[in-house]
Amino acid sequence: MAPRVVTVEADGGSRGNPGPAGYGAVVRDSETGEVLAERSESLGTATNNVAEYQGLIAGLTAAAELGAAEVDVRMDSKLVVEQMCGRWQIKHPGLRPLAAQAAGLVGRFAAVRFTWIPRDQNRHADALANAAMDAAAGRPTSTRAAAPVVGSDPATAPASWEPRPTFTATRLILVRHGETEYTEQRRYSGRGDVPLSEKGRAQVRETATRVAALAPTVAAVLSSPLSRCTATAAAIAGALGDVPVRTEDDLIECDFGQWEGRTFAEVREGWPGEMDAWLASPRVAPPGGESFTHVAERAHRVVAGLLTAYPGETVVLVSHVSPIKLVLRDALAAGDGFLHRLFLDAAGISVLDMWPDGGVAVRTVNDTSHLAAL
Repeated sequence: MAPRVVTVEADGGSRGNPGPAGYGAVVRDSETGEVLAERSESLGTATNNVAEYQGLIAGLTAAAELGAAEVDVRMDSKLVVEQMCGRWQIKHPGLRPLAAQAAGLVGRFAAVRFTWIPRDQNRHADALANAAMDAAAGRPTSTRAAAPVVGSDPATAPASWEPRPTFTATRLILVRHGETEYTEQRRYSGRGDVPLSEKGRAQVRETATRVAALAPTVAAVLSSPLSRCTATAAAIAGALGDVPVRTEDDLIECDFGQWEGRTFAEVREGWPGEMDAWLASPRVAPPGGESFTHVAERAHRVVAGLLTAYPGETVVLVSHVSPIKLVLRDALAAGDGFLHRLFLDAAGISVLDMWPDGGVAVRTVNDTSHLAAL
């Protein structure tokens, strides 16, 4: 009878990168730890990343041949794990066909879960890969048949079967405050404490309902100290069951200095040179104001603190355009031009997941579907 759930441990390497390369893969019964199949092959001259992807492909192929329904993939290649989870881009053109082939195999199973593990917990696949690399310079060899090497007792399994932590993402729900008079008039609104307008209060009620639907359980609600944010945060906290709201000074809007309360056209007319310099570099501040680089440092402190304080939990951040854009810029690995191209609506919602190993997945940007009736 085919096992319903199997574990694939895969590895690959190259001596020279590129150099003599090979991969190894092991398929185990997830319940007993019994080895059901081994795969290894020399690849001639290739890179580490190519060999690692080939090991994954071989392991998934073997799992499919065994008739498994679900697969837990364990690899010590952070690049392959993060790319297959969709958290890292596949920038190298040589890896894209291999990733596509692996994705096609993933689609053959009911579920495939990827986990990064330290190398010392991947010894079996690593040993197979090293033997294949040894052969790469001489006689390429391939092992295709199932080759059990341990019994059904997990206590006799090699080190690669040791329990390992499973990381859970911390989810950040980023909410821009509701509309104010300045928002409607498209005026720079930084440190001035402009309250919500009547429309803004209506937006906040809909936003609170939407956030509660997205995340019934929230560990904390953090807010900029300005009233347009604290009022938005209070409504959200109420919809969540009166979760306490904590104000965080680092979530305050950028200080626009002499441009506060002015429109873009007014600033363009009065400070043309300063405006050009500000648009060209995040390190430039408005006259008497604050640079986006400094705002980014503030926002980074908040996010880093949340990942430490609330690992694996959901946190709502209520802030302003600039801090939210800067968090999204870094999460998307975007350039500085992103800051002046992304539009964030009042009461818009963005969602991103952040893992303790540095992985990031942006789920939603500027969702305003909950405001359609207003």
